[in-house]
Amino acid sequence: MNIKSLKYLGVLISPIIIFICINQGGWYTWGGLVYAFVFVPLLDAILPSSTKNMSKVEEEMAKKDRIYDYMVYAIVPIQYFLVFYTMHKLSIANASYSIIEYIGYISSLGLACGVFGINVAHELGHRNKKYEQFLSKALLLTSLYMHFFIEHNRGHHKNVSTPDDPASSKEGEIVYFFWIRSVVGGYISAWHLENERLKNLGKSAFSINNEMIWYHLIQGSFLLALYLVFGWIPMLSFIASAIFGFLLLETVNYIEHYGLRRKKNEYGAWEKTLPIHSWNSNHPFGRILLFELTRHSDHHYIANRPYQILRHFDESPQMPTGYPGMMVISLIPPLWFWIMAKEIKKLKERELSLG
Repeated sequence: MNIKSLKYLGVLISPIIIFICINQGGWYTWGGLVYAFVFVPLLDAILPSSTKNMSKVEEEMAKKDRIYDYMVYAIVPIQYFLVFYTMHKLSIANASYSIIEYIGYISSLGLACGVFGINVAHELGHRNKKYEQFLSKALLLTSLYMHFFIEHNRGHHKNVSTPDDPASSKEGEIVYFFWIRSVVGGYISAWHLENERLKNLGKSAFSINNEMIWYHLIQGSFLLALYLVFGWIPMLSFIASAIFGFLLLETVNYIEHYGLRRKKNEYGAWEKTLPIHSWNSNHPFGRILLFELTRHSDHHYIANRPYQILRHFDESPQMPTGYPGMMVISLIPPLWFWIMAKEIKKLKERELSLG
């Protein structure tokens, strides 16, 4: 085992904090949000970022070291434990929770749905092994966002940083309007992509071969099971947490490609996706918390590179702070536009200087 892999054990701080918050109740239920969007951004602002990449030899060793895989696999049972434990807490007979506590429970579980349910599913969804793809879909179920498996892999990675991609934000677009465009557009795109796949196979879109139909049946059955076991209030709370979780994802989508656009070549086709088409962040704590998602430029450059060997590129646009901090800033549009206008201006000036 590579001792460098132990740094990713820091990911486990998040589920531990979320569990403590859910278990304690009251104002403690807000602790997860404070940790993720106050404490982590402060650490990212204080700690030095690193642009260091692994050597080729180190990369080969890291790719073969299974501990990196086991760490993401372990998130699956942890996530389901947090879901069911929260449902249990909300279903306890005679329990009387205030609106503040309900919102705290929903946001704590929602944080888990976004950081673990979707982010780790994203990592596993790019793997080729069937059981890893199954684990990806199992995690997406906990955010009621299973169509992401289709749209992200077959749609977003093909169309990223073009007007054809609903998950690529435009310069000057407000995040709250982007949520609607990306959620609705991504869902419609997933249906279209799956229907096209079946059409190419000579099969009907309205058949048991349609994965989108299966995803809806699975998600509906999961909600029914939650209702039958825990009751309608926990089930509705879970739906709210799932929405919170996928809106966290969409906020990440918003900051990852904001204002970046690929160009068309002389044949009218979009240029190849390059490291310059995604915003990168080398801030240490956010990197670990999100399994290196913040080294997003390399992820889009070579989509199947595992998280532990993602690289920094000098030419990729760099965010002024880590992803968690930038997510908070994006929720304040005037502040976001002011900061990002300067960053985009730098990119355009550099592009002009390079000819």
